[in-house]
Amino acid sequence: MSDITWEAPFCGEGNNCFRMGTDADGNAYIAVNGEEDRYLTDSIEALRALIREVKAGKADHLL
Repeated sequence: MSDITWEAPFCGEGNNCFRMGTDADGNAYIAVNGEEDRYLTDSIEALRALIREVKAGKADHLL
């Protein structure tokens, strides 16, 4: 497994802070800040699609 490069935490209006990361193999990762050893992974394009949906207000309940 490649090393994950984590971005700075993103904190919404609630108490949850999430971190997103990528690796050299084209995978994307999302984890709760402080629990980066327990993450979800998918392709970078899948993570981009999720972010677009959240920004469009279609999935704001996820954050």
